[in-house]
Amino acid sequence: MQFTLSHSDTKSKARAGTLTTDHGEIQTPIFMPVGTAGTVKAVHQRELEHDIQAQIILGNTYHLYLRPGLEILEKAGGLHKFNGWDKPILTDSGGYQVFSLAGTRKIKEEGVMFKSHIDGSKHQFTPENVMDIQRSIGADIIMAFDECTPYPCEFGYARKSMEMTHRWLKRCIDRFDSTEGKYGYHQSLFPIVQGSVYPDLRKQSAEFIASCDREGNAIGGLSVGEPAEMMYEMTEQVTDILPSAKPRYLMGVGTPANILECIALGVDMFDCVMPTRNARNGMLFTSEGIINIRNEKWKDDFSPIDPAIGGYVSTFYTRAYLRHLTVSKEILAAQIASIHNLSFYLWLVAEARKHIVEGDFSVWKDQMVKKVSTRL
Repeated sequence: MQFTLSHSDTKSKARAGTLTTDHGEIQTPIFMPVGTAGTVKAVHQRELEHDIQAQIILGNTYHLYLRPGLEILEKAGGLHKFNGWDKPILTDSGGYQVFSLAGTRKIKEEGVMFKSHIDGSKHQFTPENVMDIQRSIGADIIMAFDECTPYPCEFGYARKSMEMTHRWLKRCIDRFDSTEGKYGYHQSLFPIVQGSVYPDLRKQSAEFIASCDREGNAIGGLSVGEPAEMMYEMTEQVTDILPSAKPRYLMGVGTPANILECIALGVDMFDCVMPTRNARNGMLFTSEGIINIRNEKWKDDFSPIDPAIGGYVSTFYTRAYLRHLTVSKEILAAQIASIHNLSFYLWLVAEARKHIVEGDFSVWKDQMVKKVSTRL
């Protein structure tokens, strides 16, 4: 994997680069649609590539491990062959899902015991087998196994959790470096910075992760309920420490405004379920603000959803028609809204890149943050 920086903003820490994997190039900053169970919900791969113009998608280790299972994925030749997506894929480590299963998991030094949400069966994730699982899934970028602490979180717990995450990382690296990919292409391991919202811990964790000298680095444990300003503070502290010559991935973030502010802090990669999850509930993100398509005001609005961002779905379908589909509970509503929201997110980061290259990112960003935060 190679990462090349081409432009930097003079009034912020925003930067534009190119991340090259064996499955293709990624222009950064980038948003990565989330494909939890091997699919981005309600979206065909054809639409992901051509309408949304996604350059990389995510798979979820926890969900794919449980269903369809590693035997099926290996028989298929990996997730790329299984779901028909021939561009880059990133898989998370399952750490966040384990975090969300607080009532059915036990965390120990060896790893995490948990119960399947499907059938209640017991399983264990360790740093070693999570590397093996992600080798079998076959993502281009795989994540180290970590513990994601909740918010709020006491300092003592956050420190112990961070230290265990660091010990787990050493085990991940040992296992990863002693194994090979199964499908003939290169895989990269990204460590994850933790430390909750404590500056001293974030500094310590970022320095440790940087010292591991992997091909890219991630920032975890944010966007879990803390105030946005606290998230920005922690992000900036970490990006100031992580090496500038490697991609920085802020996990699970977030709103359009969050993404713009964190691009300005030097983040290159983002993912979040928000565009698709909110789409299924009738919330649309547009270049002028946020729309609740269920509202009566859109009943006779025959203008396109958002012609400014381009793409077939956003320029062809009207707000009135999408409202009709949504209140009628037609399946097509979820599909149109999901494609639109993802198209908007990819448009937004592409526009950010364009303005970084043109040298006016900071002015544009301040204007866009106000727009995308407005409810229409």
